Amino acid sequence: MDIKGYMAEVGRQARTAARVMARSTTRVRNDALLAIATALDEAREELVLANGRDLEKARENGLEPAMLDRLELTADRVDAMIEGLRQVAGLPDPIGEITGMTYRPSGIQVGKMRVPLGVIGIIYESRPNVTVEAASLCLKSGNAAVLRGGSESIHSNQAIASCIARGLKAVALPDISVQVIKTTDRAAVGELITMPEYVDVIVPRGGKGLIERISRDARVPVIKHLDGVCHVYIDSQANPDKALRIAVNAKTHRYGTCNTMETLLVDREAADRMLPLLAQAFRDKGVALRGCEATRAVISDIETATEEDWGAEYLAPVLAVRVVDGLDEAIAHINRYGSQHTDSIVSENYSHARRFITEVDSASVMVNASTRFADGFEYGLGAEIGISTDKIHARGPVGLEGLTSQKYVVFGDGHVRT
Repeated sequence: MDIKGYMAEVGRQARTAARVMARSTTRVRNDALLAIATALDEAREELVLANGRDLEKARENGLEPAMLDRLELTADRVDAMIEGLRQVAGLPDPIGEITGMTYRPSGIQVGKMRVPLGVIGIIYESRPNVTVEAASLCLKSGNAAVLRGGSESIHSNQAIASCIARGLKAVALPDISVQVIKTTDRAAVGELITMPEYVDVIVPRGGKGLIERISRDARVPVIKHLDGVCHVYIDSQANPDKALRIAVNAKTHRYGTCNTMETLLVDREAADRMLPLLAQAFRDKGVALRGCEATRAVISDIETATEEDWGAEYLAPVLAVRVVDGLDEAIAHINRYGSQHTDSIVSENYSHARRFITEVDSASVMVNASTRFADGFEYGLGAEIGISTDKIHARGPVGLEGLTSQKYVVFGDGHVRT
């Protein structure tokens, strides 16, 4: 295959489809999502067969059990894809909303209207259900999508792509509004991220290596986060019960997510009463602790933390623990070692909480809540395409609004500038 020529054609088609999507109505886009849900429901056997081919090849290639689990399309996961489409169809449509309309001294009215970004390229690994999630959010927000899934799920993704195309055709939208790349050649990714004339934004969803490569090589704006080095700080005026519950949940609810706590900070004034309780709770959950000297002075049977531990994203039952001298040192530690993802303070002191949320430079900052809440669904976005730690355009969980932009609109009645 001529990868360069193929990707250029994909880009041209996506740009054409984006113009149609931008002028489509909310009802048509919602009908498309429901039609895709119906197509998936009718194609269950087709999906299972395609997924079986991927699973067979993956086993031959020695894919790890955890990756095989992510790859598998079970009946429950197909049900979840269908339900997800229906839920996205029920979300409020951000497109066309005009806000901030004001009269200017000249007599004109000026406001901002929410519009689609255009063409969104999404690069992801393993899980074929991401194909449906990504397509649904892009379509609902009036965008065209170019999707590049992992090579291990090529047959599953193409089967899903066929269902998406059938759903789009059913409501007379271009089936090229969602294109799933048909080749596993990595050169296709290199082309996708360097076509600013066709692609408006790239969203990488995967491991750190993938995101680093996309961030380094892309000539298209990227919505991404690299690490989830999240903190919980237990303040000197924290409620002990709240602190224990929040810290344990932030670390042990799930280990492999980007909003899992990786470093626990404890105020020196609270260390003697909190650290033994925390240590026992984490031992009960099988979490290995690595602590600073002050931490080990209270709980000695743990490993010594190194400088590398403070910036580590373990994604495992391992936790770094540090005793800090008050709020200033906690904030300084987070801003130095954190990844600007999600950080939380446990405190009954209003002033301390206000300073924390003002001075910690992260996409999500919390008071008396687990970092695990940093999620599009939990924030009321309905669904998310990913989480961004960037400061321009979208920051934090990226839902439908994050896949849009705004343009100024001006209303006059024959007004001219003098």
